[in-house]
Amino acid sequence: MCVGLPARVVSINEGTAIIDANGAKRSVASQLIDDLEPGDYVMVHAGVAIAKINSDDETEGNEILGII
Repeated sequence: MCVGLPARVVSINEGTAIIDANGAKRSVASQLIDDLEPGDYVMVHAGVAIAKINSDDETEGNEILGII
């Protein structure tokens, strides 16, 4: 079974993104996602951002992360 971790992108630099997953900040590879920007939500697996979670609303993003 593969488990993905939803997280918010804090910053991006040369194919690497710093993410925040419930307060834990980590560096992950972000080359698979072309239009990634700080504030976006992503699904992370094995240290790689594998998909952008489409959320135009910060509340929805927080619900995805289990904050609300």
